[in-house]
Amino acid sequence: MAKKKKKSRFSSIKWMIITLLSSGGLGGFMKPDLPFIGPLTQRLMAFAKSDESLGQGNLMNQVKANMTGAGNGVAGLNGQQAAPAQLANSNRPSSSILIASFNIQVLGKSKMAKPAVVEVLARVIRQFDVVAIQEVRAKEDNILPQLVAAVNADGHRYNFIIGPRLGRTVSKEQYAFVYDTTRIEQDPSATGTLSDPTDLMHREPFVARFRARTNPPEQGFSFWLMNAHTDPDEVPEEVDALSQAFPLMLNARADEDDVILLGDLNASERQFGNLGKIPNITWTVTGNTMTNTRQNKAYDNILFDRIRTSEYTGRWGVYDIEGVFGITREDALMVSDHLPVWAEFSAWEAAPNNRMADRFPNDQPR
Repeated sequence: MAKKKKKSRFSSIKWMIITLLSSGGLGGFMKPDLPFIGPLTQRLMAFAKSDESLGQGNLMNQVKANMTGAGNGVAGLNGQQAAPAQLANSNRPSSSILIASFNIQVLGKSKMAKPAVVEVLARVIRQFDVVAIQEVRAKEDNILPQLVAAVNADGHRYNFIIGPRLGRTVSKEQYAFVYDTTRIEQDPSATGTLSDPTDLMHREPFVARFRARTNPPEQGFSFWLMNAHTDPDEVPEEVDALSQAFPLMLNARADEDDVILLGDLNASERQFGNLGKIPNITWTVTGNTMTNTRQNKAYDNILFDRIRTSEYTGRWGVYDIEGVFGITREDALMVSDHLPVWAEFSAWEAAPNNRMADRFPNDQPR
């Protein structure tokens, strides 16, 4: 593949801002193709509930043998400032939410045909309120419905949003968000893929707006999630492109000031360049914490503006699949070559105000 030409940073930002202003809001810098939203997962519940989905392989036997300990255990591999995740969904405090990012390496037909792997993925996803997923790679459209059906097989009520297939080669990837509908609501009017008119990234970020379910609802913490996966061969250029897109999202709506960029950046904090120089930006994975399964790279992270997003509690971690489930490194690599990273945020807006009432279409006047 030929190396792409470096583009003018000024021209790309100018184009996006002009389009945003001339189009009247969010839709101005979103691609017109709508994501597929997944309430139809019930049709595939038989997949997750079948006896075959329990598996009999070595991986599944180890998982089943260790799940009692994992249910009350520690998320593992936490950095110096990290704290254990709440591993049992029903035990999570209503005052906070857990947001995670997970590159599920080549999530497609082959991986979904391995019941033991699907079982591990389902159990991992249940530990979090929202999971940004990278590297959905399949020609079929049933991958996320099958995965979410497995997550919901024990009575949970997760849903998903998936973006379009992206990439410059025949190998396309999709981003997705999977979220617990009992704790999180999604704004259907605010979902899409950022427009990248000068082709700065192989896979431009997928964004969606969510809010923690609270009573009253208008006081729940609302936020953009900006799902990104940089190309490993062009990390400096693509991380620099994210440094342009992040401030744009901060100003996308006058009524939303929280933007959380998360994903597989293929870069440690020492490689953030201009992204790390954005005023007030901070990130959760720091120090010598590794985020890949082989424990030798720090690729994944969660970033936000420390002043605007004061809902961050300071708790974060990396979910050690190998340690939590008591499986071998080889079996953990069957699940993914990345580990989920997570951060905790308050379920309540730091400064509640009346503007929240008209932010979500389903809100009723008080």
